[in-house]
Amino acid sequence: MKIMNALSIVTGLAILSGSLLATGVEARELRYAIGHPPGSYLVKGGEVYADTVKELSGGDLTVKLYPMSLLSMAETSDGLRDGLADIGAVMTTYNLSAFPHTNFALEAALSLLPVDGSIGSKAGIAYAAALTELVMLDCPECRKEFSAQGQVFTGGAGTPPYALNCTSPVANLEQMDGARLRVAGAHWSRWTEYVGGSSISMSGNEMLEALDQGVLDCLILSLPDVYGFGLGESITDITPGVPGGVYVASFAQINQGTWQELSESEREVMLRASATAAANVSFTYYNAEQDVLKRVTEDGVTVHEADSDLLKKTREFAEQDIGTMVKYYSDRHGVTDGAEILARFRPILDKWVELTMDAGNEKALAELYWSEIYANLDLAGYGQ
Repeated sequence: MKIMNALSIVTGLAILSGSLLATGVEARELRYAIGHPPGSYLVKGGEVYADTVKELSGGDLTVKLYPMSLLSMAETSDGLRDGLADIGAVMTTYNLSAFPHTNFALEAALSLLPVDGSIGSKAGIAYAAALTELVMLDCPECRKEFSAQGQVFTGGAGTPPYALNCTSPVANLEQMDGARLRVAGAHWSRWTEYVGGSSISMSGNEMLEALDQGVLDCLILSLPDVYGFGLGESITDITPGVPGGVYVASFAQINQGTWQELSESEREVMLRASATAAANVSFTYYNAEQDVLKRVTEDGVTVHEADSDLLKKTREFAEQDIGTMVKYYSDRHGVTDGAEILARFRPILDKWVELTMDAGNEKALAELYWSEIYANLDLAGYGQ
């Protein structure tokens, strides 16, 4: 089924709500695993997803959320593949070898996003939408990776730029020297080493204990996630602006067997829910960043301005890391077409940076997700 580009998301809601109510099919409940804690931004987005699926299907499809219970963040990809969940929020950086092309495009955020901060906290909104378009429409290598893991990619949601969230001041190169930083991706690990720190990889579910036991000095994490993970009481010093880059969660990936059992109209329901919820998560993160900065200041956390030498070193890293990435992913993960992927991705990202600046709310963003990406899919063939 080819969906017309001109079909608006609002019209789709009305048509689907009316037609699917009349089917009389017994409701099917789908299990949705999210490794984030209850009340977090990703889980709230999952609730929007579940509500949208129920509304659009007229109750024929329902979604039950399992936040930080059925599967942890590190377990979600394998658990989704093995059918322990029907839907999952997959953090592809936990499975670097399974998703090399997707992670390559994700890691490029630190270098491809404007280093002057001109799009600010909307960087995550733009990058998540651009990465979603790349994977779904312009990166067959990426889709093959999800298929090999028994999954169907249905969209991504992004955070604001990553910052330093620490238990002591880390705002210059001297303070960075030897600091132990938890990283969520190989590019942040390379940045940490480049500026003199020591990178440590661990599951997001382990961060609080590591901070409290002194195993970590800082988390490289978006400011909203500091409070989303309940880490606020352990953080005393925050330095926004470095290292930058954003994280894009593969927000609502679907078990391939589950997807193939769905009718084309049900697949459209799931994709519309993904567009709605991904826009909600990205905009919620965007709106939350300034609220978090105000909150932490009131709570006595010190917010630092990054030293000029640390910013200069970060810009140097961003400029040279693209070449490092292309070689690293070619040598270590067999991504021999990295330069070609970036050539395809740059104009997509440029387009979404422009679109994002004009998208004033999550509804407008969801409509853009639909018209620019999902409406161009062949639902009979996608995910097969």
